[in-house]
Amino acid sequence: MAALCARLVSGGAAPESVVVSLVLVGIFSGALQLVYGALGGGRLIKYIPYPVVTGYMSGVGLLIILKQAGPFLGLAKDTSPMAGLLSPASWQWPAFSVALVTAAVMVSAPRFTTRVPAAILGLAAGIAAHFLAGLLRPQLLALDGNPFIIGAISTSPAVIFDGIRNNFGWLSQVGAHDIYLLAGPALTLSVLLSIDTLKTCVVTDSIVRSRHDSNRELRGQGSANIASALLGGMPGAGTLGATMVSLAAGGKTRLAGLFEGGLALAAALALGGAIGRIPVAALAGILAVVGVRMIDRSSLRLALKSSTILDFAVIVSVAGTALVSDLLNAAAVGIVLSILLFIREQMGSNVIRRKATGAEMSSKQKRLPAESAALAERGSETLVVELQGSLFFGTTDQLFTDIEPDLKVCRRLILDMRRVTSVDFTAVHMLAQVGERLAERGGSLVFSHLPASLPSGQDLGAYFRQLGLTHRRGGGRVFETLHDALEWVEDMALDEAGVPRPDAGELLDLAQIDFLKGLDKPLLDRMHLAFAERRVKAGEAVFLRKGGGHELFLIRRGRVRIVLPLKDTHRQHHLAVFGPGDFFGEVAFLVRTPRTADAVALVDTDLYCISREAFDAVTASDPAYGAAFYQRLANVEALRLRDADRELRRLQDS
Repeated sequence: MAALCARLVSGGAAPESVVVSLVLVGIFSGALQLVYGALGGGRLIKYIPYPVVTGYMSGVGLLIILKQAGPFLGLAKDTSPMAGLLSPASWQWPAFSVALVTAAVMVSAPRFTTRVPAAILGLAAGIAAHFLAGLLRPQLLALDGNPFIIGAISTSPAVIFDGIRNNFGWLSQVGAHDIYLLAGPALTLSVLLSIDTLKTCVVTDSIVRSRHDSNRELRGQGSANIASALLGGMPGAGTLGATMVSLAAGGKTRLAGLFEGGLALAAALALGGAIGRIPVAALAGILAVVGVRMIDRSSLRLALKSSTILDFAVIVSVAGTALVSDLLNAAAVGIVLSILLFIREQMGSNVIRRKATGAEMSSKQKRLPAESAALAERGSETLVVELQGSLFFGTTDQLFTDIEPDLKVCRRLILDMRRVTSVDFTAVHMLAQVGERLAERGGSLVFSHLPASLPSGQDLGAYFRQLGLTHRRGGGRVFETLHDALEWVEDMALDEAGVPRPDAGELLDLAQIDFLKGLDKPLLDRMHLAFAERRVKAGEAVFLRKGGGHELFLIRRGRVRIVLPLKDTHRQHHLAVFGPGDFFGEVAFLVRTPRTADAVALVDTDLYCISREAFDAVTASDPAYGAAFYQRLANVEALRLRDADRELRRLQDS
């Protein structure tokens, strides 16, 4: 505001025009803060790292100490604080004594009482010291021309209301050109005030252990700045110095600000003359103590450890910028460092949660022995990569570097996106390149678990479609679950290997069931008499957990899913899917215990089923048949247990 005022005056603007311009800037900046709050801009402050906040707080503390060095030591106005500090001869003992007494009382007061704020006691002690010094030097008690006190304050209501009335009269003369010229300063001021307030809120949160509503703060401050400007006041922010004084005095709720404003107005109107006699050095002593307390001395320990030296450098950078430049530049440096720290953290994190080949991970579709053998042989051609975190320009190159060696041997790449939190255009471009490399070798890029809504609200599936990564010729395929993606990839691998598989519409006979192939025809004929045929509609249960019956089921056509209902929930854990030529229900068949899971038909399914009683009746007259049946059943069970061991090992490794 001072810079704008100086520019207008140097440009020959009339005094009343300067006043109106300042009022307009205050109104516009407040309106912009209302917009920031309405659009949720206040949330951005929550992403500023603590080292930046600490550096800003320490910088403000050092700046307060430096700014108060002049009045604390009684330096002449044309003497710089640094020059004065190095020249004790320029110190004036009345001011120095008053400031020292004020600071000493403020620091020591909490040891004796907490009922009266330490700042009030310090101020009272400073005033008393000033009047004692005035007994030795009477000019210290003069009101006019006394640099050691605040000085006379004009609080006449008539003067105040005349100024407000004149402001409204001048506002009617403002044109569009004036508004255009003031838009830039208003925007700059609104950003500065917002950053100052929100940074103060973050620091205050760490002290009083609370959580502020950033958007509410912006809306409230914007409204207050508009009202202040209309009444002839200056726009303001929740500055850290004043807030620290309030906290030091015990004010820790919103009522503190309300009472402070009301009492300040009452004091200005009723006690203007008395306030004018307050020694400036006493105020400097209070602010110096506040500034010292704002400096985070514990952060010095960060410089002693290699793991935190960078955080210490951030603190020093922000604090140093506040000292050598100003708080606006310190806030800018803090924002830039926040971005760099975020990028560094993201780049240091591994976006690959787990990698596995097709030989190490399989779908829940149970394969026949010949199919399993073919998939194991071609397992290296499939790579499953479970991703996590943010895929952006900072992590994309590392991801490509990690999977590039695998791309030389694999032909099918599955990327599971369940734990991904964000994706940018750079990452999409890299994934498109990966898909093109796979397509050149007749391979495929496959996605699973594309989040419908990322933390940012972005629909990842829609984003991929818009950029042409999926749903186009040669693009990546998308599946709802990793199981579905693995099953599709396995089917592609089996087709390429030429492994014969039952046709989906073919109704298998008993001799075509995989684990019964090779049995003598007389035995199969006798078995056929013991097996019953059953048809199950899609979605219908073949059996339920804890249900009775000890039948073994052979699938002639269709598919059956085995699910485990989870305790006290309506959710289910998907265990396996069985297809034509396979069997299920063997555990209850063998040990005659209740079922431990549910079996549900995925499509219309035709089954052979045989109860344990019927099987025992057939094998009673021909034990050799029973032995051959159990041997084949045991072989398949051994393979399934080996698959279960592999799955448990994979889960343990993850």
